[in-house]
Amino acid sequence: MAVDIVVGRRPRIGSLLFADDVVLLASSARDLQLSLDRFAAACEAAGMRISTFKSEAMVLDRKNVECLLRVKEEILPQVEEFKYLGVLFTSEGRMEREIDRRIGAASAVMRALHRSVVVKRELSRKAKLSIYRSIFVPTLTYGHELWVMTERTRSRVQAAEMSFLRRVAGLSLRDRVRSSAIREELGVESLLLRVERSQMGWLGHLVRMPPGRLPGEVFRACPSGRRPPGRPRTRWRDYVSRLAWERLGIPPDELEEVAGEREVWASLLGLLPPRPDPG
Repeated sequence: MAVDIVVGRRPRIGSLLFADDVVLLASSARDLQLSLDRFAAACEAAGMRISTFKSEAMVLDRKNVECLLRVKEEILPQVEEFKYLGVLFTSEGRMEREIDRRIGAASAVMRALHRSVVVKRELSRKAKLSIYRSIFVPTLTYGHELWVMTERTRSRVQAAEMSFLRRVAGLSLRDRVRSSAIREELGVESLLLRVERSQMGWLGHLVRMPPGRLPGEVFRACPSGRRPPGRPRTRWRDYVSRLAWERLGIPPDELEEVAGEREVWASLLGLLPPRPDPG
């Protein structure tokens, strides 16, 4: 992966480490190869080796840029998608593929549980909703704190949510019952409301993080280089700032000050209303 993030006065981020899952980052193929060579040497000195079967290279760029990396004499395959800690990253830097993948995984869960749980008459609603909350929702929303939602993705997430809940309620689309009425009958909070509240809650954590905490410093960092011509892509910071303006009425220039007050921010999020049903 090639990226260049300067965090305040700290050195550039060169690696992400979690147990035996390692991501090396650099701003050029040359620098990345040097980093890979050093890492391979450190592994060898400790009696370990890099599994080239599980290792891949990816360039974060809208253009098709070649990056040939070697571990000894083996060339690592270059990919356009890279999964790290259960989240799919793409060479274009978009999140739509990951959101679509989460929706697909949740739909697969529903299909697997359809006969044995979702529509089984002998099973109580309470038991079905317990499975909905403990299996379906975590599968669908894994990593949602950093999603950048569009109208399309909101619609798809709500469709996946209501596909499960409608069956639990014993209804179909032909019954023409509004989603809000079904949730009220089942005593279930809107999934989009939960996602948006969680995203803005994470914003509050980032704003309040003391200096030296890496997530907070990355949040405030400015990547080097120029953005390409054309309409710029929405950054997560821009997205969540607009979300707070639309849903809470907090202007962007006041957002960090308000989110920095833990109790005030928590009370505001607790009062966040669900979005109206479409149509």
